[in-house]
Amino acid sequence: MNANEQKEKLAQENLKIADHISHIKHRIVVFSGKGGVGKTMVSVNLSYALHAHGYKTGILDADITGPNVPKMTGITGDVHTLENKIIPQESKGVKIISMANLLPAGEAIIWRGPMRSKMINQFLNDVKWDNLDFLVADLPPGTGDESLTIAQSMKPDMAIIVTTPQEVSLIDSARAISMAKKMEIPHIALIENMSGLICPECGHRIDLFGSGGGEKQANELNVNFLGAIPINIDARIMADEGKPVVIENPKADISAIIFDIVGKIKTIFDEN
Repeated sequence: MNANEQKEKLAQENLKIADHISHIKHRIVVFSGKGGVGKTMVSVNLSYALHAHGYKTGILDADITGPNVPKMTGITGDVHTLENKIIPQESKGVKIISMANLLPAGEAIIWRGPMRSKMINQFLNDVKWDNLDFLVADLPPGTGDESLTIAQSMKPDMAIIVTTPQEVSLIDSARAISMAKKMEIPHIALIENMSGLICPECGHRIDLFGSGGGEKQANELNVNFLGAIPINIDARIMADEGKPVVIENPKADISAIIFDIVGKIKTIFDEN
């Protein structure tokens, strides 16, 4: 197959995907410039907060080689098909698809970029998402093949970049913002995660990674700042147990901030 034929095949595939996901009203991609910033925690709890607000929501775990969404949502068991379509699993009303539930537990996925991209396109085209208000795609860290594939195939209308306040994370989140701009994603926003730790004993705030870096970067790069999420020990424990904190403890400080972020997202879309 020559270059022109490959280009034509890709164009036809993207048209097929566009038709299949045309019933999804809003598509959000969650980026992080580097690993370890809590991107999946944000993706999962944001999705469940959207669902708690009455929106039909799905999560696409696009981190093919490091899928963690099922662990944080309590999803187990095999994925089934019906009439040549993959049926997404469901947890507390949110539809979920992840590579983690397509392979034996603990099995390494040693795939090159094209194979990972092909799997993402299959998640978009072959999963029976039906009518959704929001589909949230949890991407792997960085600006590699998967991020490019999602941006081209999913046609997201919002990119949310997750960073921590520390400088080394902000350097990488700036690159993720730059990629989102180059891909012409209509709305770009930033969340500062791990923004301080409130001591559960005395209530004293400890800025482990500094503070305010995310909001400053959002202002400098002219993107929306959605909020700063603190470290919450209970949220970490619940994530390990497959229980999103916004569902298990909606009155927690971290839950209140995430619900506020949902309100800001709604405002951004309502204004356009």
